[in-house]
Amino acid sequence: MKLFRPLYERALVWASHPHAERYLGVLSFIEAIIFPIAPEIMLAPMVLARPQRWARYAGVSLACSMVGALVAYALGHYAFDAMRPLFAWLGWLPKIDALVAELRTQLGAHPWQAFWMLVAAGFIPVPLKIFTWASGIVGMPLLPFIGGMVVGRGKRVFLLAGAIRLGGKRAEELLHRWIEWIGWAIVVLLVALVVYLKFIR
Repeated sequence: MKLFRPLYERALVWASHPHAERYLGVLSFIEAIIFPIAPEIMLAPMVLARPQRWARYAGVSLACSMVGALVAYALGHYAFDAMRPLFAWLGWLPKIDALVAELRTQLGAHPWQAFWMLVAAGFIPVPLKIFTWASGIVGMPLLPFIGGMVVGRGKRVFLLAGAIRLGGKRAEELLHRWIEWIGWAIVVLLVALVVYLKFIR
């Protein structure tokens, strides 16, 4: 079943739109709160179309992700109990509860240990929004939270944009060719992580 390639091809259409930069910002903002599609699927083709703007596009995505992360943090801190039924329906509740327990352990030892979890979050198969909500729920200090989010998300978008800038059309062609495999691999890793956290650990 092809799922990720049609989404990627739709993102290619959005990327060529005159207001693509705004769309990238909106997608990055919403994704940090609740949306399931990562902004990188728009970022890559946008950088390919205008490689000289790679840093600008990555910066827009990072800035809007940070605003969304702060909104999710505030919602987690002040409205989590009201949102629990929604998260249960989405299937996020076990992941959030597991991460909340882990963050509380880390914060109990030293607040900046949680910083490194957020730095790692950019490259592990747990959606960013899970970390933003969990950080707000446990009341993670804002300085390590913001620092961790900037480094964790920033390294991902800037590395991707830089790779597309250096690799050019060949890099985008490889991404287009393997996007289905990449997408399903991430899903499998995410399911394996949930199984590990819920039934094995």
